[in-house]
Amino acid sequence: MARLSLSKTALHKETALLKRYRQYLPSLDLKRQQLLIERYKATAKLAETEQMMQQCRDFVSKELPMLSDTRIDLHGLVTVSAVQVGDENIVGIHVPVLEHIDIHIQPYSTYAKPHWVDAVVIQLTRMMELKIRSRIDRQRLEILDVAVKKVTQRVNLFDKLLIPRTEQNIKKIRIFLSDTERANVVRAKITKQKRQH
Repeated sequence: MARLSLSKTALHKETALLKRYRQYLPSLDLKRQQLLIERYKATAKLAETEQMMQQCRDFVSKELPMLSDTRIDLHGLVTVSAVQVGDENIVGIHVPVLEHIDIHIQPYSTYAKPHWVDAVVIQLTRMMELKIRSRIDRQRLEILDVAVKKVTQRVNLFDKLLIPRTEQNIKKIRIFLSDTERANVVRAKITKQKRQH
């Protein structure tokens, strides 16, 4: 850290810095609050997606026990053909947003396959959509977590380090300048008294 210069120029510089820090801190804190809200929303959305996935699993295990029959080939019945992921800007942070999922259902004969295959297709389609949503939601949450951490560190840097240090520097410079001014006045009085004698 550079040594503090105790002059009027340094006082003006430190005062300007303090003003800039105090102007920047509220907008930085607002950004942090907005990111916290978005992180909360992303956490809730991920939890909702995971709950829907669990409901899907529960439904399959309860209503479709016949899936354990390995003689019926269901491989490749439902596949994801395309996933379109967009980009959302949240207070300067770019996060992924799921725009569209194309799921391809392989045509099958309703006469050659058992009747419950229709229910399996519906559940497979739903589960694939939910897994993709979950992956995007998780990425979104990870990005927001990192952003919140960075912005919080910056807020703390300004609030707990830069502003107090600058205020302390201003106080030191003012004390030094007033002491110097007082010493100059005393010196001038002493010089004046010596001239009068």
